[in-house]
Amino acid sequence: MKRILITNDDGIDASGIHRLAEAAKEFGEVWVVAPAHQRSAASHSITLRDPIDVFPHDFTVEGVHAFSCSGTPGDCVRVGSLNIMPKKPHVVLSGINFGYNVATDIQYSATAGAAFEAAFQGYHAIALSENMDDRHEVTNAYLKDMLQEAMKVKLDYGQIVNINFPGCPLTEFKGVRRDVAVSRSSFYKDRYKIVEHFEGGGLRLMVDGIYNEKCEEGTDFRALIEGYISFGIANNIG
Repeated sequence: MKRILITNDDGIDASGIHRLAEAAKEFGEVWVVAPAHQRSAASHSITLRDPIDVFPHDFTVEGVHAFSCSGTPGDCVRVGSLNIMPKKPHVVLSGINFGYNVATDIQYSATAGAAFEAAFQGYHAIALSENMDDRHEVTNAYLKDMLQEAMKVKLDYGQIVNINFPGCPLTEFKGVRRDVAVSRSSFYKDRYKIVEHFEGGGLRLMVDGIYNEKCEEGTDFRALIEGYISFGIANNIG
């Protein structure tokens, strides 16, 4: 039986991690160590100069060992596998993230960052993400199939399996695109708007990206736009 560690960056009470834990139970013993609060865009950061607090957490999925953590998703992988679980995991799952993690967004993503930390620790690592609304028909229909496939993928050092589920209805779903490259584009082009001026010439800025769908063929980004599951390998430093 596989030992499975699950984390995320949306927090331990996010619906995505509960749906993922329910699906993962079919493949082995599930442990959840996830941030107590939202930690999106924390990338691969870890805590070095502050303590990390971990508490048992009530979890809606029966049979799952669950703990909340004050640290980052990367911290959750480290303390979960090194201190909380009695034995190290065979597989680490990160997600299901609220919002796609494809293209250049991967470098900021704490969903991907946690998976990269797992890969760095020597575990088979899988990141999973979906659209930012309640249209999860494709995820719910294909989650177990994608997990089963991803667990069999051969990964080299520093690599993760990165899966994104499109937000289209099942009637518009076109299939799975495998071996997709990571796009060099982005769903949002960088821009900040000024929300306040301060005395002395200071500014208060708020991110206000411009939505974009221009991207390369054969990439994770293009797959999602065209109604496919994006299934590929992403590389960390190696």
